Amino acid sequence: MSSDTLAKVPVRPPDPPEDDSAALTVVGRPRIGQWTAAVVVLVALALVVNSVARNDAFQWGVVGDYFTTPAVLRGLWLTLWLTAVVMVLGFALGTLLALGRLSANPVLRSVSWGYVWFFRSMPILVQLLFWFNIGALYPTLFGVRTVDLLGPVTIAVIGLTLHEAAYAAEVVRAGVLSVDRGQFEAAQSLGLGRWRRFRRIVLPQAMRSIVPPAGNMLIGTLKGTSIVSVIAVQDLLYSVQLVYHRTYQVIPLLLVATLWYVVVTSLLSVGQHYVERYYARGTERTR
Repeated sequence: MSSDTLAKVPVRPPDPPEDDSAALTVVGRPRIGQWTAAVVVLVALALVVNSVARNDAFQWGVVGDYFTTPAVLRGLWLTLWLTAVVMVLGFALGTLLALGRLSANPVLRSVSWGYVWFFRSMPILVQLLFWFNIGALYPTLFGVRTVDLLGPVTIAVIGLTLHEAAYAAEVVRAGVLSVDRGQFEAAQSLGLGRWRRFRRIVLPQAMRSIVPPAGNMLIGTLKGTSIVSVIAVQDLLYSVQLVYHRTYQVIPLLLVATLWYVVVTSLLSVGQHYVERYYARGTERTR
């Protein structure tokens, strides 16, 4: 056979090597330490739950009797109302303070910084006691006796709002600073005004960073309202205190307040989760 004929005969390529990877079984490394820790934690949790459930000193029957009494529900309603009002007013004032801190005006920037510094430095209990005794400094306001003008609930709203606004200002400021600078420049190139740029471009993106700490602040404010009981505001904690001062059933009444706080904070946590998902649309955080 000539060389020209050999050149025209197709050469069969060699068979690829057989892939034996499918026949291999991947065996994970045993995690003895993790499983041991999990078992220890579950056993400890079971012991705690069993101890709490079977300890007659907790008086779970009394807890069930007082859990939905009118006095407790009125205190719960005031706690929820106070939380909502303080959060709305606190974030409204905090947003103005955040814009002041981001302003190019040195006066607004300095005053906003001073407000945040001052109210974050003062404990909330001291603030409430100060406002509760404001009548000693100003016996009359607008021609009305201060004690008649500022009742305990009003004082609680003022004190908690001023306190929360300082923290809300930092949350909003951090959220605005998290927006890429190119977004500002793109909005300016479209000829949008300053307020419209903030409302339509900056704020929706900043909310991704604002919502998580704001949710924590909401839950913290709900629990923090219990401190207003020191100025005789009949919130949830003060309501159960009035009952156990009469019945001397301290532990079960404290459990009533605790369970209500757990229920409400759990619902708020679920709501926070869905709000975060809403503002994380189109990002990897959605998953």
